[in-house]
Amino acid sequence: MNAEHLAVVRGWADTRATLQIWRARPLPVVGGWALRALLIAAVLLGTTYAIAIATTPDDPWILTQEGYAGWSDFAWILYRNGLVLALHAMACVAGFMAGSTLPVAAAGYKGWWRKVHDHAGKLAIAFVCGATMFSLGTQAWALGVAVGESAAERQMSPALFMLALLPHAIPELCALFLPLAAWIVASRRGQWHQLLAATFFTTAIAVPILIACAGWEVWVSPHLLHFLK
Repeated sequence: MNAEHLAVVRGWADTRATLQIWRARPLPVVGGWALRALLIAAVLLGTTYAIAIATTPDDPWILTQEGYAGWSDFAWILYRNGLVLALHAMACVAGFMAGSTLPVAAAGYKGWWRKVHDHAGKLAIAFVCGATMFSLGTQAWALGVAVGESAAERQMSPALFMLALLPHAIPELCALFLPLAAWIVASRRGQWHQLLAATFFTTAIAVPILIACAGWEVWVSPHLLHFLK
């Protein structure tokens, strides 16, 4: 068995063992992820509010409509959030490959090829960190501008506008950030071998939450905005 095959076999074995442990006691694991995801969501919401009050509203765009049309917008929200969730889940996959699979594969090589494998893992982790920070930054800017323009069109303060969105925004953001929270926990503990299992686990938790939040955003949030206005 060559180094690559050995790495794959060990990786799947670690993933199955980790999933079995987590299924037996899910609450401590999910609770740690949820707390960190909530902290990330709070930072993003705070940054969004700061951008909303600092930017000058221009012409309103899609998010400033009085309400969503229905199923087409529901599908669009799921598509948009699905892309974000996929990006964050891929961070877990990349962390698993860089921190667990590549070191095992590198042990089977010598010379310059082993150095390539050793440095590839570090570069992959650095790329994941950079891509994640870029994603969070662009999300905060886009949401902040949208909130500022939407609130201005409805003649509401950004704080009041965001208050109407919090019932779905908080669980939605926490669900989206679960993979990142799992990545943070694993990286701090050096448990890279658990990240593939974390990808499956966090995605399974996040998908139904995102579906429920999309329904709330389309069919309930417009009524809250109208009431608060």
